[in-house]
Amino acid sequence: MSTTTDTTNTIRLAFMCVQNAGRSQMATAFAERERERRGLDDAVEILTGGTRPADHVHEEVIEVMREEGFDLSEQTPRKITSKELRSCEYVATMGCSTLDVDEDDSTVDIRDWNLLDPHGEDIDTVRSIRDDINQRVVDLFDELSDDSQLSTTAK
Repeated sequence: MSTTTDTTNTIRLAFMCVQNAGRSQMATAFAERERERRGLDDAVEILTGGTRPADHVHEEVIEVMREEGFDLSEQTPRKITSKELRSCEYVATMGCSTLDVDEDDSTVDIRDWNLLDPHGEDIDTVRSIRDDINQRVVDLFDELSDDSQLSTTAK
């Protein structure tokens, strides 16, 4: 069995915000699940990060994601670099980030999801943000599949 992966058809997605402690962590978890559900482990690479990462994922985010079967308690927010962002086909910002990516760069599709920051919000509001993020991730994967950008040979 070969361990070499052909990355020529790999699509890189990034989910980012300022702290990488809430919305982008939820988006990443949902994207990883969606990638697995669709059998696209070799076709989609997922990055996440923040421009000024927090020390830990927000407690209210950990709580609502646990309700969906995700444990984000061990996730550590990380800084994402401009080089990483420029290497992506799609970058979803959560409504709070200023990207250091040339907006005219036609190789990066930058989408601002303009989501409310869940930090400090009541649990029902955080659940609503979570559900919105989940749907946006599913919609993004549907769009990539409809546009035939994802490998049709995935099992």
